Amino acid sequence: MQLVKAQRDALLRPLQIVSGIVERRHTLPILANILIRKDGQRVSFLSTDIEVQITTNSDIGSGPDSVATTVAARKLLDILRALPESGEVVLTVANKKMTVQCGKSRFNLQTLPAEEFPTVAQPEVYTTTLELTKKSLKHLFSMVHFSMAQQDIRYYLNGLLLVVEGKKVIAVATDGHRLAYCSVEGVQELPHQEVIIPRKTILELQRLLDDSEETVRIDLAPNQVRFSFASIELISKLVEGKFPDFHRVIPSGYTKSFIIGRETWLHALQRVAILTSDKFKGVRFILSDRSVKITSTNADQEEAQDEIEVDYDQEALDIGFNVSYLLDVLNNLKCENIQVSVGDSNSSALITLPENNDFKYVVMPMRI
Repeated sequence: MQLVKAQRDALLRPLQIVSGIVERRHTLPILANILIRKDGQRVSFLSTDIEVQITTNSDIGSGPDSVATTVAARKLLDILRALPESGEVVLTVANKKMTVQCGKSRFNLQTLPAEEFPTVAQPEVYTTTLELTKKSLKHLFSMVHFSMAQQDIRYYLNGLLLVVEGKKVIAVATDGHRLAYCSVEGVQELPHQEVIIPRKTILELQRLLDDSEETVRIDLAPNQVRFSFASIELISKLVEGKFPDFHRVIPSGYTKSFIIGRETWLHALQRVAILTSDKFKGVRFILSDRSVKITSTNADQEEAQDEIEVDYDQEALDIGFNVSYLLDVLNNLKCENIQVSVGDSNSSALITLPENNDFKYVVMPMRI
């Protein structure tokens, strides 16, 4: 039975959308497959790893009938990428095999029954619905994602806290050593709600979102979140647990601060970081009258030093930081200048944008 007849790119696009979450090795072999369901011209593509599920649709079906099957995602994707761009691809299903044909190229792939494919169960009702533009949501995630923990035993840190508070939508991420906070203005007034979205879901959304003004609908339930935009639907389980109180972590009342050019600081840190080691990423900041001196040393007694002029005229301060945490934030920001506020050598530093309260980055000091 003919499933799809379309230009290579028209078939490749939906496959690329859903294949990002497919695990190569899984205890359930069928999860290496994607579910392709055809109903007349409408063809849906679905992938899941049990925690996250992505669906997209495209009008590339061939014939009026309905049919569903599952096939290895990576193999089908690799085949399509290797075919000519302008080629017309035909997918047919017969005798538990899928045939991929394009010109004189022909591939036979094993399939598994569609009814055996596990899909994520959705709640009957989502308690909160909010809307943001793709651009706003991508900005929100890109400003904090680098602070998420990767494989922390405190599993609630391996994700991003999304807070809905009136018209404000806030994203917070921390790995226990640094914390990033960003807020954007939503459209509708909503009651306070907090959810923790898993790391994998956030990284996948960043891949799928663009900088357009198109709307993303976000539906929240007690243990699940659903993002709907264009022809894409992404459903994800939420992380259970209590996220740290970020209000207490963000310092306030600091009197020592200075403004520094983002690129100037970034390039100085990149130079000084050359002599740090993989095991020890510490750099020292010596703040004195009108300048900040940045130094690093390593086990071979080598030393790097750089100095930047800044408008600082308060008491001298010597404080250490992990250079990677500073490089992460500077590489992600797109602004010209940054404001740095400090307490003493044992207090966290606060990085903000001048005259802008929407972004805050807190980094703990390091003994050097």
